[in-house]
Amino acid sequence: MAIVTKTTDSWSTTGVEIPTRVLVLGMAHHDGTIVADELYPVADACGLTGDQIRSCLRRLVAEGLFDRDGDGREAVYRATAAGMRALGASMERTRLAYAQDAAGRGWDRTWHLAAFAIPEAKRTARDAFRDHLLDLGGAAIQNGLYVSPHRWEKDVAAEAHRLGVADNVTVATTDDLDIGGEHDPRTIAARLWPIEAVAAKYQAFVDVYEGVPESLEQMRRNKRRLAETDFLPGSLVIGIKFQECFSLDPLLPPELLPRPWPGRRARDLIARSRRLGILVREEHNKPALFAPFDDIVETIN
Repeated sequence: MAIVTKTTDSWSTTGVEIPTRVLVLGMAHHDGTIVADELYPVADACGLTGDQIRSCLRRLVAEGLFDRDGDGREAVYRATAAGMRALGASMERTRLAYAQDAAGRGWDRTWHLAAFAIPEAKRTARDAFRDHLLDLGGAAIQNGLYVSPHRWEKDVAAEAHRLGVADNVTVATTDDLDIGGEHDPRTIAARLWPIEAVAAKYQAFVDVYEGVPESLEQMRRNKRRLAETDFLPGSLVIGIKFQECFSLDPLLPPELLPRPWPGRRARDLIARSRRLGILVREEHNKPALFAPFDDIVETIN
């Protein structure tokens, strides 16, 4: 999917820096493998050098996220347990977001609480556990007490056990949360999560890219084709810009959000752009870049 400037018919990705890591991880298969022979042609089409790709792959291995099997373009990189957790978490967030959009709801009016009192001697584990709660979309009510509208108990327990702090963690649920005398769920959500800031980011994304689906549809009507050297960089750039919004989104259920919610419109926009971009690209095989995203959206929609 390419990006259309507002003033011309040309496809443009000018001025947008493409993080190598996003491209490399975007080539991961469902089983956590990255095939070098698939990766390098995509990188080349996106204007990234072989040295950049090799450097990124070495970092991923050094961080313990992937193991390498083979050398050069014959190499296959296989996600470790830590790598699979990272990839899986990203896909689960995508699945949750689109499922909630499709249903128009997602909350059973239960608040899920996690409290911890982890000693200073385990400070590294404490910080990692706190960060994990935030990654799951939780919000701090006060020091050591976090809340989510989602059923996160299994994830919370698994991370606590992994970090060796399970004895210092307590989970609970309630349907009557009182924060400073406030009971209204929407008011509580607006107080705990940066809903307005997230909405503004999504709206800015929509304002820039809202013309993409119609431009691609026009190409389809005119029987024009999109070269891989346009499709792949365009797909990557719009994906990066969407991720800048999506990574900040706690994915609150629709019942707790203002309506209309620009996050839903942004997700619909990128899904439609992706689908239409694939239809007009010159290549007929399924694109490897962001393939798991395509599968999730197709399954839910």
